[in-house]
Amino acid sequence: MTELDVRRARPDQLIQGATGPWEVIIGMEIHAQVASKAKLFSGASAAYGGEPNAHVSLVDAAMPGMLPVINRFCVEQAVRTGLGLNATINLWSRFDRKNYFYPDLPQGYQISQYKDPVVGEGQIEVDLEDGSTFTVRIERIHLEQDAGKSIHDLSPSDTYVDLNRAGVALMEIVSRPDIRSPREAGAFLGKLRQIVRALGTCDGNMDEGSLRADVNVSVRRPGEAFGTRCEIKNVNSMRFVTMAAEYEARRQIDLIEGGGTVRQETRLFDAGTGETRALRSKEDAPDYRYFPDPDLLPLVLEPQWVESIRATLPELPDQKRRRYEEAFGLSAYDARVLSSDVARAAYFEAAAQGRDPKLTANWVTQDLSGYLNKAGLDITQSPVRADQLGGLVGLIADGTISGKIAKDVFARMIETGEDAAVIVEREGLRQVTDTGAIEKVIDDLMAANPDKVAEVREKPKMFGWWVGQVMKASGGKANPAAVNDLLRARLGVEG
Repeated sequence: MTELDVRRARPDQLIQGATGPWEVIIGMEIHAQVASKAKLFSGASAAYGGEPNAHVSLVDAAMPGMLPVINRFCVEQAVRTGLGLNATINLWSRFDRKNYFYPDLPQGYQISQYKDPVVGEGQIEVDLEDGSTFTVRIERIHLEQDAGKSIHDLSPSDTYVDLNRAGVALMEIVSRPDIRSPREAGAFLGKLRQIVRALGTCDGNMDEGSLRADVNVSVRRPGEAFGTRCEIKNVNSMRFVTMAAEYEARRQIDLIEGGGTVRQETRLFDAGTGETRALRSKEDAPDYRYFPDPDLLPLVLEPQWVESIRATLPELPDQKRRRYEEAFGLSAYDARVLSSDVARAAYFEAAAQGRDPKLTANWVTQDLSGYLNKAGLDITQSPVRADQLGGLVGLIADGTISGKIAKDVFARMIETGEDAAVIVEREGLRQVTDTGAIEKVIDDLMAANPDKVAEVREKPKMFGWWVGQVMKASGGKANPAAVNDLLRARLGVEG
């Protein structure tokens, strides 16, 4: 077993081929766009979108004599990310030129970091939906500039180039090959996205390309040496990462079992077909002819500066999840769901202030999330503010309204934007807690249904019918606990 080969796949992770089981080995390179207003080596805007070539400086366009100047904030964001991933911060690093030609790379090279990255080794603990966890080691994080964008669909014969993205700062987060299933690969990307969003170092908007993954996949017989890997470029969702890795692993297994040989190459994933296809043979470091960039001095960081960044780190998802479980008594599932997204966690904490946290968590993860998913909205677009949901939870907790009525009130809150208390008072939805009024409803029902009075004493399962009838007669306003207690006393049915 090599130093890299620290994890073995569980039996349920092995893929069965025609000739026996196979193990999948996955390593990932995540390109995370640095959350910064300006680009890595120029003052041009790094904002998403805009008219083509509107965010391009002379440096980005590689005009003669233009020299790069490092953006200090981008370096700070890379250091912050490294600290958030429990990684080593290298106080000395340098930039190199990575030479290759693309029409949307005006310089003919990319300024990147090769042997001396700003961030060294770290690790991430990743959660799966079944509650299990696994650890993925981070090999490095290096800073580099992005290329522009080639546009092929505006003309049947011409390709257009938009350099708005050229020079935008990227963090390339490189994992060790510690991932042992396509499902783990998707979960790893999801966890990394949670962390960078919590840190504020990348917005994680995968549909805009600000977080994308290169997925390196190989297969082997259990216990054997690593096989030949293929790299799937620029996959932009957790689901697509899982699909791409599944297809590629099966393709390699079928190829080897059919007598073929896997070639090291770069492939693309087609989300429409769910397949990968060859793009080009995979380059190695010598192909890029790396050498230190002569226009940039080595990057030297002061230890005190790094520690000042560490002191400003926010509470990260794992820390938040543990606090929710320990301080609020939430279930592991609810704590994980709420802590996994910065905006959702902030909403929950605002709604739960001074309220029952478990009840609040139920409303955020179930009723509110259900509505938002159906409406295609993010929690930041919720028509019900956090303080308004907290007000609704408060009315349930103090007995003003029942849980059933609360659902109707919640629907009215979505429609009107009004506070729960306003709706309850205007529409007379306060829960009936007057035992005398509830007793009268029960007495009237018993007088009208003498046969069912005798039946419920012989068949206690009939008790639910009585509860339903009382709630119906009271318009759903009767306090359910009071109804149960009074019914049992009146009917002589034990609890």
